[in-house]
Amino acid sequence: MKSYQEISLDGLWHNNPALVQLLGLCPLLAVTGSVVNALGLGIASILVLVGSNLSVSLIRNYVPEQVRLPAFVMIIASFVTCTELLMQAFTYELYQILGIFIPLIVTNCVILGRADAFASKNPVLPSVVDGLMMGLGFTVVLVLLGAMRELIGQGTLFENMQLLFGPMAENWKIVVFDDYSFLFAILPPGAFVGMGLLIAVKNIVDKQLKDRAEKHKDDQPKEKVDRRVRVTG
Repeated sequence: MKSYQEISLDGLWHNNPALVQLLGLCPLLAVTGSVVNALGLGIASILVLVGSNLSVSLIRNYVPEQVRLPAFVMIIASFVTCTELLMQAFTYELYQILGIFIPLIVTNCVILGRADAFASKNPVLPSVVDGLMMGLGFTVVLVLLGAMRELIGQGTLFENMQLLFGPMAENWKIVVFDDYSFLFAILPPGAFVGMGLLIAVKNIVDKQLKDRAEKHKDDQPKEKVDRRVRVTG
C-alpha cells in the first residue's frame, strides 16, 4: 500500500486528475470563467470524492463483483444529491450559475475512477486521503484556470465571491485592469488554451526536476569497491 505522502503527491502533482489523467475536462473547461465558479465546483467535487471513497472502502468486501459498478454509481449519486441540496440551501445563486454541471458530477470520471481504482482496494483512511488529495488537485487546477480566464478576460480577480462565502466576501473583488475585457479568454476556446498552458507548465517543471535529479545523481561520488582476490595454490 502507498504511503500517505505518495498518495498526496499523486493527487496534487504526479497523477493530478486534470493535468495528468485529463479526466473531468468537460466541467473543468465549462465553468472556469471565474474563480468563484471554479471554487464552487471544486468544493462540491471534493465533498463527493471524499464521501464516495469513504463509503466504497467501507463496503468493498461485501459487494459482489457483478454489481460493483452500479453500487458505486448509486453511492456517488447519493453524495451528489446531498451536495446539490446543500448548494440550493446555502449558495442558491451559485448553484443556478453552475447549473447542470453539479448533477453531472455523478458521471465525472475522476470520482468513479478513484472509487474503482483505489477505494475498492484499500482501507478507509487511505481512501479518504486519496479522495481528498485528488479533489484538492482537481480544485487547484480549476481555480488556477478560473483565475487566468477571469484576469485576462475581465481584468478582475475574486469577483462575486459573496455567492460562495456570503456578505463578508463582497469586498474581495480585485480590479487589476479598469474598463478592460478580452472576450476570447472567457469563451470556450480560451479555456482550451489556458488548460494547454497549465499542462505545458507542469511538463516543463517535471523535466527540470528530472534533469536536476539526474545531475545530482551524477555528482554523487562513486563508492569504491574493495575487490579481494583469493589465490589458491
